[in-house]
Amino acid sequence: MKKLLLTLFLLSIFSCVQNKSNLDDLYPKEDLIIEYHDDWGIGNYRKLIKEFKKSPLEFGDIVFLGNSITHGGKDWSKRLSYKNIKNRGIGGDVTDGVLARINEITYFKPKAVFLLIGINDLYNNSPSIPTPEYVGNNIVKIANVIKSRSPKTQVFVQTTLPINRLKKIGLVKNEKHKKNIKKVNSIIKLNEDKNIYKVIDLYSVFSDDKGFIKKDLSYDGVHLNEKGYQVWADFIKPIVHSID
Repeated sequence: MKKLLLTLFLLSIFSCVQNKSNLDDLYPKEDLIIEYHDDWGIGNYRKLIKEFKKSPLEFGDIVFLGNSITHGGKDWSKRLSYKNIKNRGIGGDVTDGVLARINEITYFKPKAVFLLIGINDLYNNSPSIPTPEYVGNNIVKIANVIKSRSPKTQVFVQTTLPINRLKKIGLVKNEKHKKNIKKVNSIIKLNEDKNIYKVIDLYSVFSDDKGFIKKDLSYDGVHLNEKGYQVWADFIKPIVHSID
């Protein structure tokens, strides 16, 4: 009897170790380099991936997926008065970074995913910058991968927010970023297939009449202040609460 109990105990330990190992495989390797991450983004990506490993998703969660703008929303369950929303935003992340960590998302078969990504691809300090076509197509690819691996997941792609960094980057670059953001968003909209993903047009909510982010919704022309997060939450709350 003692031998049987010992065997069962050892098997349970082995099973736990094996399961942890399987979960570890869901996350990018620590030495992975994403081309369009800048230096700060590389370090923050690794740091947040470690945190995600310690607190993995659960089956049936709603996932907010993106970069620092999503991350800055912190507790989305509290903001939206809806349980089991997990924040998977990483400051500095880019579309390729999301694709590299998408296994965790699809493995846990979330009830819904709200994706907001793209601005760091177009605006960061990395040595190279991808084209808006590359970024837009990557966003569509992310949605398709999620849906193909987790067909019951509702995927919502939120359009890339406008920015306004005129004082720091000058008028020419500011206008270039505006043009590129609009191109990314046009790709998102043109490729919308409601059987795969639905578009939530945050750009229109946050844009002023010149195509830049409304000054009272951002503290630096890119990231949102608390009022900005409240506007975002108010806009999507009915959508979140309509999810079965």
